[in-house]
Amino acid sequence: MPDSSSSLLDPWLILFDCDGTLVDSEALIVKAMQIAFENVGFEAPTNQAIRSVIGLSLPLAIEALGIKAGKGDIKAIGENYKTGYSFLRDSQGLSEPLFEGIAPLLTELNRVDHYVLGIATGKSLKGVGSLLDQYQLHCLFQTIQTSDNAPSKPHPAMITQALQQTGIAKSNAIMIGDTSYDMEMALSADVAAIGVTWGHHSQQELSLYNPHSIVQDVAGLKAAIGSIVEPGV
Repeated sequence: MPDSSSSLLDPWLILFDCDGTLVDSEALIVKAMQIAFENVGFEAPTNQAIRSVIGLSLPLAIEALGIKAGKGDIKAIGENYKTGYSFLRDSQGLSEPLFEGIAPLLTELNRVDHYVLGIATGKSLKGVGSLLDQYQLHCLFQTIQTSDNAPSKPHPAMITQALQQTGIAKSNAIMIGDTSYDMEMALSADVAAIGVTWGHHSQQELSLYNPHSIVQDVAGLKAAIGSIVEPGV
């Protein structure tokens, strides 16, 4: 991997998904979604069903769980989900811990002069802000794309908007995520992708969209980033 002395190199945009890639929020998401469905009078989805839609924007995730659009149910469930998520996190002690090794990796990458870090997530901007405040990570990310300002994954808009905001060419961009939605988004945006297996989708699901690499741990992720930025080094 290049070191921070390589200041004359062209910049690289390294985008991270949030839930399932940076933070382990599965228990919180599953519980909040099940409560939201029940509060509106629907049977709660299974844990596995909810896992399968993590990464989509909230309305699309709810629709993918079997709720038809057009009757107000998606909006009602979404509002209940947001309220329940905040309550479970702030009052019931369910947390969103960073995966082991993520904080040191982000700090190390941020020290490289020609790396620009960003986030592309189905999480709301408010949710991302709360998370970054909790772990004091705001200063590491120069672009944050969320479901509030772009269509849901796998649409490529989050990536194209991040490229436009940073002025970096798509040939110098990497999308890192734990779901097939991340991999498909990267493919649609014509940027490199790295899948991580510690999140919500299986290695087989990640491989459907031909990512550059699929890694098992943070050390592997660091090496995969380096193999894209400086192949053969």
